[in-house]
Amino acid sequence: MKKVLITEFMNQNSIKVLRKKFNVIYDKNLWKNKKKLEKIIFKYDVIIIRNKTQLNETLLKKTNNLKFVGRLGVGLDNINLKYCKKQKIHVQPATGMNSDSVAEYVISSSLHLIKNISLFHNGTTKGLWPRTMLNSRELNGKIIGLLGFGTIGKKVCKLAKNFRAKVVSFDPYVNKSIQKKFNIKLISFKKLIKISDIISIHLPLNKNTKNLIKLNTYSLMKKKPIIINSSRGHILNENDLIKAYKKNLISGFAIDVFKKEPVEKDFYNKIDKSINCIVTPHIAGVTEESNVRVSDFIVNKLIKFFK
Repeated sequence: MKKVLITEFMNQNSIKVLRKKFNVIYDKNLWKNKKKLEKIIFKYDVIIIRNKTQLNETLLKKTNNLKFVGRLGVGLDNINLKYCKKQKIHVQPATGMNSDSVAEYVISSSLHLIKNISLFHNGTTKGLWPRTMLNSRELNGKIIGLLGFGTIGKKVCKLAKNFRAKVVSFDPYVNKSIQKKFNIKLISFKKLIKISDIISIHLPLNKNTKNLIKLNTYSLMKKKPIIINSSRGHILNENDLIKAYKKNLISGFAIDVFKKEPVEKDFYNKIDKSINCIVTPHIAGVTEESNVRVSDFIVNKLIKFFK
């Protein structure tokens, strides 16, 4: 019987299905114990991970029988893909399975921030009654700029259209025929950040996207937009983001991913109740529903792979 190692949290019903066909070891906190993982990984034919387990070359070289890597999510920057390809280890992401959850996060964050909900709440609970002290705006007619127009970007676009927002996107890898299908405009990166009221990041992390948005980038943003990052932390410099907000170059931000997770103290110490922001612990794609979809998807792919 093939052996499966699961190093991060996974839907329990999906694990029960796996156990009918495989010898399964499930330890949702194993990713924290690198030494133990290095000692035992040689025993397994399959490893199922999320984003915390670092399948680097050092760890992968300790495998003897590994044939399948199941990624409970879509980002693959924590997996050495070159090594896996060389060793003929199949890497299977759960493409599209958490896209609804992330898209809802983006739209709910957009509504929350454009209406200054946090600032109104904080003022009201202090007894200030800030009804006329702050502006509240609508998504209707606003320009939402999507950096990346893959599966999640398309879902965000559809939801945004329900609020009669205008959508533009920068993505050099998609066919321009989608412009008519989704009623959007594909434009350059510089134009997008110049004209957008809300900028949402949906890019993979690679050498071209790392530190794509830094301090000097914000000066090009003419509308003082809201910035939303539910993609990868390294794409924008989070400390520069705080500086941009305090310099009044942006009007708010929602950050779900960070350069280092858990988020570092020097960042969260700069957050106070006067800032129009949402800071969450990498949960945009993690809902009860998406966890079931993601887990079931990987289980089905794994079963088919060994058939």
